Amino acid sequence: MRKFLFLAVFALASAVTYAGGYRVSVQGQRALAMGHTGVAVVNSAELGFFNPSGLVYLENKLTISAGASAIFSDVAWQNQETGDIARTDNPVGTPFYINASYKLRDWVSVGLSVYTPYGSTVEWEQDWPGSHLVNNIELQAIYVQPLVSVKVTDFLSLGGGPIFVTGAVNFNRNLTRTLTDEEGNRSNVTVDASGVNEWGWSASAMFVASDDLKFGVNYRSEIMMNAEGGSADFENIPNSPMTPFRDTTFDASLPLPAELTVGASYQFDDKWLFAFDFNRTFWEVYRSLDLDFADPNIPDSKNPRNYKDSNTWRFGAQYTATDKLVLRAGYYYDESPVQEGYFAPETPRNDSMGFTGGLSLDVTSKLAIDASFAYIRFDEVDATYSPDPQEFPEYQGAPFGGTYKSVAFIPGLGVTYKL
Repeated sequence: MRKFLFLAVFALASAVTYAGGYRVSVQGQRALAMGHTGVAVVNSAELGFFNPSGLVYLENKLTISAGASAIFSDVAWQNQETGDIARTDNPVGTPFYINASYKLRDWVSVGLSVYTPYGSTVEWEQDWPGSHLVNNIELQAIYVQPLVSVKVTDFLSLGGGPIFVTGAVNFNRNLTRTLTDEEGNRSNVTVDASGVNEWGWSASAMFVASDDLKFGVNYRSEIMMNAEGGSADFENIPNSPMTPFRDTTFDASLPLPAELTVGASYQFDDKWLFAFDFNRTFWEVYRSLDLDFADPNIPDSKNPRNYKDSNTWRFGAQYTATDKLVLRAGYYYDESPVQEGYFAPETPRNDSMGFTGGLSLDVTSKLAIDASFAYIRFDEVDATYSPDPQEFPEYQGAPFGGTYKSVAFIPGLGVTYKL
């Protein structure tokens, strides 16, 4: 019993995993409208995220792309045997991006990208049947990346740069399914870590086979997020020798996995552009998270995740309707990194399909409005969280499962400025 209670405070892993496992890509309105393709598409400073090496091929001396999206997500859970039902009541997420490119010479450009790929919030109903795993999560992460793009030859360019990440996370869960204080209030813990700063890097290349055909590759390194001195606050703890919980601090480390994206774009004629991206996320590095509690009465433990590497296939099309109006559409299929037996409600992330669309409208010769919309449909799944005792013998929590249904709607708006 006591060991299970200790294992119930694995909060940081849950929060950060939710961001990666349930991530909806929104790093550019033009790219998102085309199924989030962009590693071989040269049409804006959004290349700062998708393929920095392509910045040198932008025609204008200065190009800026900025925007934000509104994420409306909903997750429903049901226990088919008991009939229990619960839903999330998630605030609207608003991830943003700012990309800038400046051409120093015909063969070299520099840039800066700021984006929020891991910002998300999930709030389940208070004291729902899975509250011993999660009540609510709030995650914020900002990436800042200076960039350089160099044209090695007329048909080959290289680019990349360091990545600075700063983030914070707040997570709450009940300690068990039944534990309360003397007044009947559920015992819970809130884990909070802020000011978590780390570094990574990216490297990319673009090959221009012809005026119509381009190939791109982009690699983003693994980033180890090290939280030191985070707070673990316990509430409604009964006065008993079996529940010696008190506020303390903890240290933890969590890898944000490396990513590799390759793709191509083809300008079919004056009107049509087609693009394809393949993304591989190396989630296998994330098996569990060790938490080191400062209070010696709370033993260090592990939170099993046992993720697998996952793939995403993305397809996009762009149609130039007039000199001022460009239309876009796309589709992608995104595999979940979650394996059978490790499906937790703070990461309700199963395989998904994304249907996207959008447009760009030139307001002036220098300024364009970019708009996108995405509908993300996650496969319905009947799954459990019950780590394999042979692989993770230290975990002794009771299995929890049910049927999960998830959808997300994402409208977005941005601007592109050229000088």
